[in-house]
Amino acid sequence: MRLPRVSGKRTVEALLRAGFIIHRTRGSHYILKHPETGRRVTIPYHRRELALKTLRSILKQASVSPETFSKLL
Repeated sequence: MRLPRVSGKRTVEALLRAGFIIHRTRGSHYILKHPETGRRVTIPYHRRELALKTLRSILKQASVSPETFSKLL
């Protein structure tokens, strides 16, 4: 499945729906943490779209499939 082109803001919103919480922010990056698994994910919070490789890396770190991510949007 193809990954959608999304901004960092929409990526953060989708992962919050997946159960992640905002652990902290640092500059223009959000660090999210899943309370059950302890997984941490760093997301650049910019207005422009994320590069596909960056988005794929974020989803891999979060253990979220592209199909699940599309549904969370």
